[in-house]
Amino acid sequence: MLFDIRTIVGALLGCYGVVLVITGLVSNSAADQAKTGNININLWAGLGMGVVALLFIAWVILRPIAVPDKSPAAELPDEPSETP
Repeated sequence: MLFDIRTIVGALLGCYGVVLVITGLVSNSAADQAKTGNININLWAGLGMGVVALLFIAWVILRPIAVPDKSPAAELPDEPSETP
């Protein structure tokens, strides 16, 4: 589960989401509001990334990777049989 790409993507999106939410709450000037049409875009983008990160982590938990017991190559005979 640790090296699953979904876990890594979820963790990265979660980290960026937390940074954006903190930035949106702490540093929200009138100039930033004017650029985005009076929307705190850092806050909303951070919340959106947090939701997507939670979806990725839920996906990992609910649908884990199933590793087969034997690979198809393990079922092949060691030496090919010779036919005359």
